[in-house]
Amino acid sequence: MRILVTGGAGFIGSHLCERLLARGGQVWCVDNLRLGRRRNIAHLAELPAFRFIELDVLDRPALAALFDEAAFDAVFHLAANSDIAAGAGDFRLDLELNQLTTVTVLEAMRAHGVKRLFFASTSAIFGETDALLHEDYAPLEPISFYGASKLAAEAYVSVFAHTFGGRAVVLRFPNVIGERATHGVIYDFLRKLEADPGKLEVLGDGNQSKPYLYVGDLVEAVLTAWDKAEGPLGVYHAAGIGTTSVRDIAEIVVAAAGRRDTRIVYTGGDRGWPGDVPRFRYDSSRLQALGWQPQRHSTEAVRYAVERILANGF
Repeated sequence: MRILVTGGAGFIGSHLCERLLARGGQVWCVDNLRLGRRRNIAHLAELPAFRFIELDVLDRPALAALFDEAAFDAVFHLAANSDIAAGAGDFRLDLELNQLTTVTVLEAMRAHGVKRLFFASTSAIFGETDALLHEDYAPLEPISFYGASKLAAEAYVSVFAHTFGGRAVVLRFPNVIGERATHGVIYDFLRKLEADPGKLEVLGDGNQSKPYLYVGDLVEAVLTAWDKAEGPLGVYHAAGIGTTSVRDIAEIVVAAAGRRDTRIVYTGGDRGWPGDVPRFRYDSSRLQALGWQPQRHSTEAVRYAVERILANGF
């Protein structure tokens, strides 16, 4: 299978490229390197089935030329702005990098007869609720531009699948953690400790609590949904077992970094920034019915991710 992975040099995309190659795919990795890193895919560069192209998917002529050349069988679309806080300060960032990239990819797929799509979505489409979130939960009331843009992109994916004879899989990611991350709570804490070992500032009161999933387990969820989804559109949730508070993550990071004398200072309030959803819970039973199982409790995933990040650098 000839596969395009957009955002393939990013945190999750690079791990996905590895697994697709291991399954025998020919992988074209496209990334504009805004959040992606060449070092994330450097170990793949010599493989004959792998090709990296520095390209912005919003460049329609360049993307069309790539589709002409490669004759893709499938697209895994992960290119996005995944830094939710950054979107709060730039009104157009999520519109362009989440919604419009998706529209551009769908245009190219339709023009070149590519029918199969995987789309990376998010829990942020739901907004703020204490309900257990299943795939058909409503109403959808995102509170961030990131969530709004991903929700709009999901709608375009649905139309593509139902109108043009495509087959699409949507997986709504939880908080994903592990080596090669370029932002997120663990990465941010480690960077702060590097700058000031004596103090760790935590945004909010530390009681924010969410499900965390190690990136390797997330990739297995992606491939399970890809292999076993039926019909024009399959929508799934993936999450680890339980949730973990930001307070617990701060304590885990401080201990793992050997900074037991570090003062943990909380800025106060129930969330880290405007648009931050302080807590959510996922029902992933639909995906589990296809054979995927979370391998770790959320807190175990945090500990393992911290270990892997410290071992591999950040």
